[in-house]
Amino acid sequence: MKLSKFILSTYRATIARPVRKLFFNDLVAHTQNFADVKWLGQPIWQNVLDLWTIQETIAEIKPALLIECGTNRGGSSLFYANLFDLMGHGEVITIDIEKLHTLTHPRITYLLGSSTSEEIVAICQERARTANGPVMVILDSDHSEAHVACELKRFSPLVTPGSYCLVQDGVIDDLLAFRAGRPGPLPAIRSFLKQSNAFELDEARSRRYLITHHTSGWLRRREA
Repeated sequence: MKLSKFILSTYRATIARPVRKLFFNDLVAHTQNFADVKWLGQPIWQNVLDLWTIQETIAEIKPALLIECGTNRGGSSLFYANLFDLMGHGEVITIDIEKLHTLTHPRITYLLGSSTSEEIVAICQERARTANGPVMVILDSDHSEAHVACELKRFSPLVTPGSYCLVQDGVIDDLLAFRAGRPGPLPAIRSFLKQSNAFELDEARSRRYLITHHTSGWLRRREA
């Protein structure tokens, strides 16, 4: 028996959403904000539902180059490189201000420095210019509003039409557990979308598995 749209909307508003939020808070606390999640033994520090959405998107877009701001322990860049291994193409540039790992991989270029520095941006611009296919960007470094806004300004032009810039951790502005980090990415995302006609929010992808750290994070560059 099919439920009416009214019953479904009432259920989602009065039961599903509060329960989902309670579960999300409990999940964050239980995993220490996914601090113990690993990829092939390497700390990856990512919500596993978000990782699956990223995997699906990489398989769909088939980027020749993925630029990641925020290497941390290196698990996420290794995850992307291993996906590229399976696909048979693709390279990763990952950027951080300090080195917290000893990883190496032939598909990964590790850059040490600020993601917004002229030197780092110039390297990424050149690699994007010569990439033989789509370019995708993931922003996962300093999550403060000002820094995210600066990264969006510098890296969004490198994203090719039809591909994505994923701004991670908008959850900072959603869950009370992260309120100390506010203002986080969400205000920067909203301001960017108001100012840019080149990008649109992919709301369905941003809420693919209901629980996400990357609220309103999937920004799609419109086709030329």
